[in-house]
Amino acid sequence: MKENRLWKLFISTFTLSAFTFGGGFVIVSLYKKKFVEELNWLAEDEMLDISAIAQSSPGPIPVNASVILGYRIHGILGSILAILGTIIPPFVIISLISIFYKEFKNSHIISIALQVMRAGVAAVILDVVVNLGKNVIKTKNVLYIIVMIAAFIGTYFFKLSAMYIIFFCIAIGLITVFLNYRKEKSNGTSMDSVH
Repeated sequence: MKENRLWKLFISTFTLSAFTFGGGFVIVSLYKKKFVEELNWLAEDEMLDISAIAQSSPGPIPVNASVILGYRIHGILGSILAILGTIIPPFVIISLISIFYKEFKNSHIISIALQVMRAGVAAVILDVVVNLGKNVIKTKNVLYIIVMIAAFIGTYFFKLSAMYIIFFCIAIGLITVFLNYRKEKSNGTSMDSVH
């Protein structure tokens, strides 16, 4: 059973990585469909946390996500298999493309195929944005909704760098945790004084 689950983890990450174009946002969405909706190995909240960590950590989003996802599903061995499943397909594909780069570069057919793929990738990224936005709205947390809107306005209208948005969100998260901690501590001491 354990070996079957590990094999399924490797094959799932390998297949998703091999047939996904458009980068990290696309593959994270497909991870959600596979591991949350189809296999039920993760809760939706866990996948959202994995997405947030993967996007705000240095390095490629798919690799970051697979490290955490694999570890969550089956510890260090799961992490290693998920990473291998994620990096082998692009490594092989990029190696082959580099060998035949001149032929690919001048091919009219390849050029048209890439343009069509871009349109498909845009649709998948839009799907990711809508799903993540829906999940934020579902929380009914006013702060999260305001941060989401502010991040959109900052990037779309003011062309702020993603790094500024990430640091801003980290700061808001830390302040929220600190305020919640202080509130719980003061509630705890007031409850103790009653007893």
